[in-house]
Amino acid sequence: MYINIYEKKYFLGAIAVLIAFLAVFYFVFAGAPQANSSLEQFVVPLTATSSSVANLKSSGFIKSTLAFDIALSFHGRASVAAGGYMISKSMNVWQVAGVFTAKPALLWVVIPPGLRKEQIADILQKNLDWTDAEKTEWISVDTTSNPDYIEGVYFPDTYLIPTNETPAETAKRMQAHFEEVFAPYAQIAINENIKWTTALKIASLIQREAAGTSDMPLISGIIWNRLNAGMALDIDSTIQYIVGTEANNWWPQITPAEIQTPSPFNTYLHTGLPPTPIDDPGLPAISAALSPATTTCLYYLHDSSGTIHCADTYEGHQANIAKYLQ
Repeated sequence: MYINIYEKKYFLGAIAVLIAFLAVFYFVFAGAPQANSSLEQFVVPLTATSSSVANLKSSGFIKSTLAFDIALSFHGRASVAAGGYMISKSMNVWQVAGVFTAKPALLWVVIPPGLRKEQIADILQKNLDWTDAEKTEWISVDTTSNPDYIEGVYFPDTYLIPTNETPAETAKRMQAHFEEVFAPYAQIAINENIKWTTALKIASLIQREAAGTSDMPLISGIIWNRLNAGMALDIDSTIQYIVGTEANNWWPQITPAEIQTPSPFNTYLHTGLPPTPIDDPGLPAISAALSPATTTCLYYLHDSSGTIHCADTYEGHQANIAKYLQ
């Protein structure tokens, strides 16, 4: 089969047009926006949307979102994962798409309030691929160098953490974030002649004892009333902190026998506050610790619906137990 000269010219012309089109497409839509540009951090939020990719163009990393979508599809992806990526304006769209199809250089880690640091370590290990040895060291070494920073200062929040960060560096990151967030409350504590560690211990108790943020000021007021009266706090969550393990999900339902467990954290056996916070509280609990409700109550309980009921006397508390829990 032969191709005559006219067909050959048409074929070569079509090839030339295609090459020209691809060249124009590359330089106009897919080429690097700049030359010799350094790496920069680009963050895709946890709630990633199409606007996240559009920001690539508005930030000057790509020339065309369409070209990026095409390049991404050639890498077998339809979207990008949340996290932080290191990219450069000197990368072409194919190179940028390649970065976004790899594991992010920084990962989002969400820490909810009310967890003890062993639970936080579990979350960090799962998200950051720590070894068991790294997790153990984070719990027993990285978070114990300062007696005031053993518990309570690993602030519950959403963190963007580099994957190459050591566990010790992550501990310092979380401590520094706590210091920044807690600073206004530390000043309130100073003004009220309250040690910041005292406020944090009370906040940790409130965090575990409250059924919701609306309960927190009342529970705070009751804790302060008992402290000022020299009474034992009799707080179940401190017993949970003593007997909690990974096997029983850290915060188990306690038994009457466990209330007698010898420990400086046992607020049934000892008056005053535990040696350290028992968890890492959020801002509502911290605020409640420093702004307690004015109340004459010394006792409280939650009914089956989570509603709190308090009493001024032990007899009144027993009546509440009979009314709401039996």
